[in-house]
Amino acid sequence: MNHDLDVISAARNWRVDASAPATPAEVIGDLFASDVLTLEDLKTRLSKPAYKSLRGTVERGERLDPAIADTVALAMKTWAMEKGATHYTHWFQPLTGATAEKHDSFVSPNGDGVAIATFSGKELIQAEPDASSFPSGGLRATFEARGYTAWDPSSPAFIMRHANGATLCIPTAFASWTGEALDLKTPLLRSVEALNRAVTPALHLFGASLGTRVGSTLGAEQEYFLIAEEYFFRRPDLVMTGRTLFGAQPPRGQELEDHYFGAIPDRVLSFMTDAELQLYALGIPVKTRHNEVAPGQFEIAPIFEQSNVAADHQQLIMQVLRNTARKYGLVALLHEKPFAGVNGSGKHGNWSMSTDAGENLLEPGDTPHENLQFLFFCAAVIKAVDEHQDLLRISVASASNDHRLGANEAPPAIISIFLGSELTDIFDRLESGQGGRGTEAGLLGLGSSVLPPIPRHAGDRNRTSPFAFTGNKFEFRAVGSSQSISFPITVLNTIVADAVQSLTAVLKAKLDGGADLAAAVGEVVRETYRQHKRIVFNGDGYSEEWHREAEEERGLLNLRTSLDAIPHLTDRKNVELFGKFGVLSERELAARQEIMYDIYFKTVNIEGETTEYIAQTMILPAAAEYLGDLGAVKIPSRALDATAREVAGLTDELYDALQILREQNKALGGEEIHDKAHHVRDHVLPAMREVRQAADRLEKVVADKQWPLPTYRQLLFVK
Repeated sequence: MNHDLDVISAARNWRVDASAPATPAEVIGDLFASDVLTLEDLKTRLSKPAYKSLRGTVERGERLDPAIADTVALAMKTWAMEKGATHYTHWFQPLTGATAEKHDSFVSPNGDGVAIATFSGKELIQAEPDASSFPSGGLRATFEARGYTAWDPSSPAFIMRHANGATLCIPTAFASWTGEALDLKTPLLRSVEALNRAVTPALHLFGASLGTRVGSTLGAEQEYFLIAEEYFFRRPDLVMTGRTLFGAQPPRGQELEDHYFGAIPDRVLSFMTDAELQLYALGIPVKTRHNEVAPGQFEIAPIFEQSNVAADHQQLIMQVLRNTARKYGLVALLHEKPFAGVNGSGKHGNWSMSTDAGENLLEPGDTPHENLQFLFFCAAVIKAVDEHQDLLRISVASASNDHRLGANEAPPAIISIFLGSELTDIFDRLESGQGGRGTEAGLLGLGSSVLPPIPRHAGDRNRTSPFAFTGNKFEFRAVGSSQSISFPITVLNTIVADAVQSLTAVLKAKLDGGADLAAAVGEVVRETYRQHKRIVFNGDGYSEEWHREAEEERGLLNLRTSLDAIPHLTDRKNVELFGKFGVLSERELAARQEIMYDIYFKTVNIEGETTEYIAQTMILPAAAEYLGDLGAVKIPSRALDATAREVAGLTDELYDALQILREQNKALGGEEIHDKAHHVRDHVLPAMREVRQAADRLEKVVADKQWPLPTYRQLLFVK
């Protein structure tokens, strides 16, 4: 194989859509949300009573009135067909972590050789996809197929376009015939309502009017890699697992730190612009794009939205990135660690709470030490994270994220909170009884008269923190790039609801006893911080000193792998927490635990068998062929003899390691999925590492023309 021709082909074989780009005026005026059925669109298509009823459901969480279903369905069908849609689908999020859809045509023959377009209220509100073919964790047996999708009117319907048409997508929940949640959306919606029920009584104590509603907001940054399509299909490991199971480190990686925020290559920028225009049409408020730290790594970030809609939008972002990349001869990799030795990819969830009037409850204001409401809710978050470290770790647990956590700007598995110097100083002073303000944010002088002074943020940023306060929100940095954001946000909503409810009861008791609001809040915040400040850490999360301090002195959990974390999901305290707020029943929680074990096992099992296949059928033959070439040279040469001995030794190492991996792949570890999962973690993964080490050393000595896999040098740097 001629790698030089491959490099040229990969660099040149890309295509650009020749259509004229949208102008800024078109993006702002006509394009944004043009493929979304907004409330404003429905206002012109529905009667006033129907519109008022639907708006109450969307904005105030009022029960959906089935009587308006046919009216809404007709308006939705008419709008979709005007947009070019011929089919509709109930778009849902099963427990695979991906999305699912079954398309039905609007066209219905009427028996007279004529077809008409139909779409009823019944078809809008409910559909019946097969529930037995999706993960259920025991909630559904294979022979029990019935499941239902139910329209979620709080997330707007939208149009997904393809080369030959368009489809109306209706966001829905997915539940079994028994009424148990088989998806990620249903618990998220339940957790949003739980947060509302817990936080509004607290707001009333601070003077909020009755009728105020509270929800969580989310802006989820998405990191990803782009590689040439030419190389992707030459790598069975990328095709089958999403990550490279082999690959020697190239002479240059990310150590020059020149890729981060660098000029975006034209091919990549063209892809980004195309993807953004599609996302704008879907009403997704993407704001930022840039080169990330590793070569070939990039990021796209939207601004915040209500968390349910943001979670739907996040799934669409991943789908659009994947689909659009292929138009440009690229493949978007969303795996948490597609390449060893360089940055992995996360999905940083910027989370906060806000009222229906748009008030951010985690906005400190100009004087956070005087902002009683902010301090109260911030203290509740500190309490929630400390008491439920296990749940936050579980919410990001996966075989793929295990490769990422703990290095290259990804946070460690130990959950802690970064508050920043000013906010930490405020809480420390409150705890000690000093009050007032210590650390000043001030202005940052830049040492030149031509540069203006700029406001210094109250705290620095900490890339090693799993959960960091970033001005008016918390950034959950441990979320993996390929996973759905829904479960981490479900957990966050629920644990904060629990903490707020607890602190509200304490605060109300003090107020009922005659205490002044400021004094009562001060006491609640002081005592809460005193009890839970062990979770606050502003230093280097990678240091060995922190790991020892966290475990030995602070008593924090260090659940290093997913299999260390997953068993805690059904701990009694967690079952009671989710049950108390009606977010997940004990059966639903146990089912999710079973699915997590199952997906972990299957993920590593596929990786183990793919490693065996590549090593046996591609790398060993390449090494043998090179050895044959070296032996065919009859001229005495110390260089050739030494090279042959080195290749022969490494080939034997690879063969020996491969035999161990083959045995472990066959063993499987038992009949129960829990035993199988532990077997692949404890035996298959170490065996894979041994095979890889020998193969990666061979890559550095076998002739380039005979090496069967595109290398890191090509994958990361050819754009």
